[in-house]
Amino acid sequence: MANPALRKPDRDEAAEYYFRYIDQVADADIVAALTAQRDGVLGLLRAVPEERGGDRYAADKWTLRQVLGHVNDTERLFCGRAFWFARGFDTPLPSFDQHVAIAAARFDDRRWPDLIDEFTAVREATLTFFRGLPADAWDRRGVASENAFTVRALAYLAAGHVAHHVSIIKARYLNA
Repeated sequence: MANPALRKPDRDEAAEYYFRYIDQVADADIVAALTAQRDGVLGLLRAVPEERGGDRYAADKWTLRQVLGHVNDTERLFCGRAFWFARGFDTPLPSFDQHVAIAAARFDDRRWPDLIDEFTAVREATLTFFRGLPADAWDRRGVASENAFTVRALAYLAAGHVAHHVSIIKARYLNA
């Protein structure tokens, strides 16, 4: 049987809404995609000076610090859900309200380089977890936010969610 980490999730592995992120991941080897993405994202983030961390592209939008903090939080969330399901727990997990998390985190009180270091640490933890999964864990399923997910779909969500926000950072914050 082929390595289950080497194929993209089928449409029944997550709610259709989440494929807006999953479909942004072109590489079929999700661990390789997460690794390559880490390197590219770090290059982009490290080129942004500290003073730009408070930038917003519109008055009602998040600052760059808040975007990166949200990316870090959400990757932790996806990996935590993947852990739960991969280890065989079947208790449904609650929803995540990004606005509650942003308000409580106070990312704008933090230094930009510290948030970049946090991205590095979170991604390393994500990679270590997914590299160590047994083959049968990738297909395990669970419910979070009242939606069914496979562990594989959550790995792709981690990469796709970062890709989504990186494209926004480039287009709207950095005008690249």
